[in-house]
Amino acid sequence: MSKRLPSITHLQFLVLEALTDGEQAGRTLRGVLADYGLRHSAPAFYQMMARLEEAALVTGEYTGKVIRGQHVKERHYVLTRAGKRALSSTRTFYMNHLAASRRARKSSHA
Repeated sequence: MSKRLPSITHLQFLVLEALTDGEQAGRTLRGVLADYGLRHSAPAFYQMMARLEEAALVTGEYTGKVIRGQHVKERHYVLTRAGKRALSSTRTFYMNHLAASRRARKSSHA
């Protein structure tokens, strides 16, 4: 079992996990974080997303749409192969850590 901490933060983990369902708009991803009680300003959120893009864990592109007669640009994100690997290794790390903790507690109560 690796004792090396994952390279992604808990916020990044939630975003990458949400992207396993497919392409998502930034607005939708902010809603996912808000569902966990995590409310960040739009600039802070998009800075985090830019870091994920720089790390090649997600790709993003602007799409245009018309809302009530007004043209609006919206950034959509997709999980990359590297993002899938980072997500998987983070899940594995925490699942292994949890299993080891449970084993240690069981053996200390025996």
